[in-house]
Amino acid sequence: MHDTEAFNTQPQVKRKRLNVLPPNPQQQEDAPLGRFPSWLHRKLPTGNHLQQTGSLLNSQRLHTVCEEAKCPNRWECWSRQTATFLVMGKECTRACGFCDIATSTTPPPLDADEPRRVAESAKALGLSHVVVTMVARDDIADGGAAHIAQVVAEIRKLSPNSTVELLTSDLGGSEAAWNTVLAAQPEIFNHNIETVRTLTPRVRHKATYDRTLSLLAYTKKHKQTPNMFVKSGIMVGLGETEDEVFATLHDLKNAGCDIVTIGQYLQPNHRKLLVKAFVPPEQFECYANYGRSIGIPHMYCGPFVRSSYNADLVLKAVTQTK
Repeated sequence: MHDTEAFNTQPQVKRKRLNVLPPNPQQQEDAPLGRFPSWLHRKLPTGNHLQQTGSLLNSQRLHTVCEEAKCPNRWECWSRQTATFLVMGKECTRACGFCDIATSTTPPPLDADEPRRVAESAKALGLSHVVVTMVARDDIADGGAAHIAQVVAEIRKLSPNSTVELLTSDLGGSEAAWNTVLAAQPEIFNHNIETVRTLTPRVRHKATYDRTLSLLAYTKKHKQTPNMFVKSGIMVGLGETEDEVFATLHDLKNAGCDIVTIGQYLQPNHRKLLVKAFVPPEQFECYANYGRSIGIPHMYCGPFVRSSYNADLVLKAVTQTK
């Protein structure tokens, strides 16, 4: 399936289920998966924009999730002169089993000038849609909510025609912090559920499955503009079953998600969780069709899909069908 096929928002008949996981998951955990399958190979982009994007970000002393999380789409996105800004440092106070971002219980203080530099970089890159994510900062009373809101304010000031997407942590479960972020009125609020309920304690460090659903539902209920969309994402290939993914999609639908992304988990280093299965493109299509069939308006699914991958195109598709 081509990624752009997920932009079709019309309900479709669910495909026949595909058993992509072994009968005994423990056997697959102990067995080497071998080389990447053909659908996980891609050509490197060409052109000058990739280097220009990297140089600009370096000159502004900014971090991106593209680099820190070893995103497989980094070269493609940078060649398009787009990147996902990672704010509040590059050290997270959590140590999730899937993520390659560095962890620290005492990360450096917040950089008060960072919001301005993010906004200037977004303007210099000519971004029509600016995606900002964050490390978890449980060492800060509001989890960094006020800092995130300031980033949005600076983008609005320096690049007023740009739309904004925020991908946040659960901010410690604080409704006051949630309200601070919602008051910034991003066009898309994104908080990933990451995996199915049974795998959450192993995959995520402090965040819980139910707190994520609570935050998404709270956002849907308390959003301050009717044009704000609620988004979440799942990784597959961690040992989940198809029925568990379907159940998670039901939970996200009931929480009010307008957009759900599903992508293949890839192990970033040898210390992180093993890949249990390389999910074929046909199964991603199955998940996309199922999500639409139960009423999730926009499903974006594929092996290389990540929360912020082609986020500008996803927003364009969402607004065109609203």
